Amino acid sequence: MPDTYPRRRRARRGTYSIVAYDPDAGAVGVAVQSHWFSVGALVTWAEPGVGAVATQANVDVSFGPRALELLRGGASATDAIAQLTADAEHARTRQVAVIDARGRAAAHTGDGCMAYAGHTIGAGHACQANIMDSESVWDAMSQAFAASAGQSLTRRLLAALDAGEAAGGDVRGRQSAAILVVPAQGEPWERIVDLRVEDHPEPLQELRRLVGLHDAYVLAGEGDWHVGEGDHAAAARRYVEAYETAPECVELEFWAGLSLIQAGETDRGLHHLRAAISKHAGWAELLRRLEPDTAPAARQAREALGLA
Repeated sequence: MPDTYPRRRRARRGTYSIVAYDPDAGAVGVAVQSHWFSVGALVTWAEPGVGAVATQANVDVSFGPRALELLRGGASATDAIAQLTADAEHARTRQVAVIDARGRAAAHTGDGCMAYAGHTIGAGHACQANIMDSESVWDAMSQAFAASAGQSLTRRLLAALDAGEAAGGDVRGRQSAAILVVPAQGEPWERIVDLRVEDHPEPLQELRRLVGLHDAYVLAGEGDWHVGEGDHAAAARRYVEAYETAPECVELEFWAGLSLIQAGETDRGLHHLRAAISKHAGWAELLRRLEPDTAPAARQAREALGLA
């Protein structure tokens, strides 16, 4: 196969990652942590109905799009790994894992990768790591993924990362993390979750926080959809649920406040609106601008807050 991805980024990076498949939903995903800035921009690749890739160690970024192209053309994960590494420059210092849309996983750890380095292939997943504090990291990740069956793929990937850290993680410490999950079918740009922590003292904790906030905004997005359909009662329920999922989010508190007023819980709703406005005055200005077709309770809220 001709090399149509000439641009490379090469450096030694201690990284642990997982590629995995959800047999119930057909989704695939990849998650990673490393002591390297913005690791997600290098390691994580996935496409709906195609598969997911983690490229790391002496990383060749082109392995990501090239592996997806091979899978798209009908190659299995094993075939893709074989073709990527057969003639690749510095293959012995590279690490790459692939999972295809049928849940078949394969991985390569070159014998020149810096210790501790290795990988484990399990049912519907592969875990890999290099420059680790111990050689138990990748097995611990695999066991955690298997033990978390029944949860969403996103949560299972996070569980694997947590297990890798608990087993020692990157010998240099922590800096960045990322998670990418795509649906079984869809356009190439469609995502279930796509989050990165570029630079943080506790990237896995921050990644979990972002996943929780993401879940809340998914609910709020459903609320917006119901508004567009004219079903304000259903929208109100979603906005309240979104705020309860992420009560630290001022924006979700504002919309929950309006929703509670609409549902007849006026005092509780006004409490949340006052709290949101106290944190940022712009919410009061937005409340003045809202029309009944967007927020039926806005007029009542303005009158109660003296903003009419």
